[in-house]
Amino acid sequence: MLVTRHRNPTNTNNTKRFDLINEFFNALETQNSEEPREVFDFIPAVNTRESDDAYYIELDLPGIKKEDVEISIDKNILTIKGKREVKREEKKDDYYRVESAYGTFARSFTLPEKVDTENIRASSEDGVVEITIPKLKVEKDTTKKIEIE
Repeated sequence: MLVTRHRNPTNTNNTKRFDLINEFFNALETQNSEEPREVFDFIPAVNTRESDDAYYIELDLPGIKKEDVEISIDKNILTIKGKREVKREEKKDDYYRVESAYGTFARSFTLPEKVDTENIRASSEDGVVEITIPKLKVEKDTTKKIEIE
């Protein structure tokens, strides 16, 4: 019997190994030095942007309740942690199916010094958490020339 094997270059063991290595280093990257060294189950996608008045961080957290997300700031390091516990159950006459997804995540960001940490706000809509970090108002140049008498 002749068996023909087709190789898919995107589905090799080498690719899988690199995916695991990337996942490991991405997990380490998200941790601040004061956190215990653990590998998190997933890393949410993040978008950051800046305006004249604030910095914005958006995290994609589909299916995660806002009660399961914790946002904190310590020494200008903003940390977002959370967990996902999704259980989908489907019962029919001829079958029963349960799909579960569990995991934790954490992302940390070092903020610039000139931010208003007392007025950071967060909101959640359609699985996207947006954090608004206001900038401190910087006074215009108030240099005044003093004449020598």
